[in-house]
Amino acid sequence: MKKILLTIAIVISYNTVVSAQEEKIVDDEYNKWSIEFNVGQSKGIKPYSVGYFASDPGKNFGSIAINHFSGGVRYMFSPKFGLKLDGAYDNLENFKNSGSLDFEMRHIRVGLQGVVNGARLFDIQDNLGRFSFLFHGGIQVAFMTPQMGINEGRTERNGGIMFGITPEFRITKNIAFNTDFTFNSNIRQHFNWDGAYSEPNNNLAGSLFTTSLGLSISFGSEKVHGDFAILRDKTRKELEALEERVAKIEIDLTDSDKDGVPDYLDVEPNSITGIAVDTKGRMIDQNKNGVPDELEKYLERTYATKDSITVTDKQMVTKFINDGYVATYFDFDKRKPTNVSTEGIDFMLTYLRNNPEASIDIIGHADEIGRTPYNDKLAKERAENVKQTLVKAGINASRLNAISNGEDTSVDASSVEARRLVRRVTFRVK
Repeated sequence: MKKILLTIAIVISYNTVVSAQEEKIVDDEYNKWSIEFNVGQSKGIKPYSVGYFASDPGKNFGSIAINHFSGGVRYMFSPKFGLKLDGAYDNLENFKNSGSLDFEMRHIRVGLQGVVNGARLFDIQDNLGRFSFLFHGGIQVAFMTPQMGINEGRTERNGGIMFGITPEFRITKNIAFNTDFTFNSNIRQHFNWDGAYSEPNNNLAGSLFTTSLGLSISFGSEKVHGDFAILRDKTRKELEALEERVAKIEIDLTDSDKDGVPDYLDVEPNSITGIAVDTKGRMIDQNKNGVPDELEKYLERTYATKDSITVTDKQMVTKFINDGYVATYFDFDKRKPTNVSTEGIDFMLTYLRNNPEASIDIIGHADEIGRTPYNDKLAKERAENVKQTLVKAGINASRLNAISNGEDTSVDASSVEARRLVRRVTFRVK
């Protein structure tokens, strides 16, 4: 008995140490407390006097009777390991017409057990979905009282160990259905299950098997049952955040349009290569006609007549827009443009004011992160947002057509910096 108790104490101490270590790397994102209620059948396996037995020998699986009621409270120190305090009431008696002599024994038990979440222990919780299973084992104290015969009303306190397994199925966010199989072993016992009493110096070893069905109810601040909650690793989360910060620094220090101004200072990160820009990376347009000054000078030098210049100027600007050089960028899962990328909208506003007969498509794009239907809708909402900005700036809504181009798969979806370049709105002159 002392060896068994020492072994159980070592197991519980190990569970406590391991759970303390796990707490360092796992967020407190699961409910630790739960209560359990079960109803089922208990059968005393041994010992019995001659002529007494629990099962019906005429049936393959014996007879079924509801004679077990139990309840308990459980606290999980970590996602894998916990402790449970529970109690049970069993009323054991012979089945009618089974051939056994009559007996009736009341058995009341209190147990203290360690609990292991098997699904998390073997790291298969993602594969099981709504299913899970628990291992439990510990010490128990029981009170046996015969309800008939010569020892009727006499109570004996026994002690021993217990262990079992509890498969679970989550039926709501915080309620799970369970089936429990538990084996009790009384190391100190003098009563047979039929009520006969052994001499004090003749210690018996008694065993009891219980099968039951019940409910496990988890409670706490989280919305999902603690046995099934999806947990995030703090270390992994911190590494992902660090990767995001490093990637942001890298993208900030790059000069996408090669204009000499780093992107984090570049108000217009898609300026035409070779066109002069100011200190904020904006193409210089002193006459505010929507065409960069250096591009205007090139047109004037290249084309002889005013008419040809006008026609070519419009064609060049149209090609400039339709080829995607004018764009507005968005942060992840956002509908409003970033503060530094509204130059694209300003460019189109100037163009539309200078060309009152022109109408445009406003084309929304999204990266590949998330579900496709959601991203299609997000891209359309980005285009609608830009459209409303232009409408509020005085452009007739009939000249603006907001459409979604959905997910842009032209870049590596695993690259944070590459995904920034496809979360945008572009324009097309009709």
